[in-house]
Amino acid sequence: MAKVDETAGGEGPAAVFACLEVMKKRADFLACARARRQHTPGFVVQGRKRGEGEALRVGFTCSKKVGNAVARNRAKRRLREIARAVLPGAGKPGWDYVLIGREAETARRDFALMQDELRAALDKLHG
Repeated sequence: MAKVDETAGGEGPAAVFACLEVMKKRADFLACARARRQHTPGFVVQGRKRGEGEALRVGFTCSKKVGNAVARNRAKRRLREIARAVLPGAGKPGWDYVLIGREAETARRDFALMQDELRAALDKLHG
């Protein structure tokens, strides 16, 4: 039986977040809150430049306005998937991004449309 090379072929889930680091400290979220922001119908993106040559970081948050715990977690899961798909290509190293869910829109909005909105929002933040 031939040995299968697991590194050849497609990428696994761990490789997708290779260039992304998840923010967890309140101070990092507050620093992003004082920086630039871009509103979209499905969510809000906050971004700030930290420094050159550092890893790209991302954070996710939803307030109780989004709904109960189930609704907030669903909205955050969708934001995480959008970030996994878009940030490795459109994000810049050394930047922090915070994606904030919006009431009733983040959980129901079309996924492909939200990806396009994130790309457009990042272009405006960087420009």
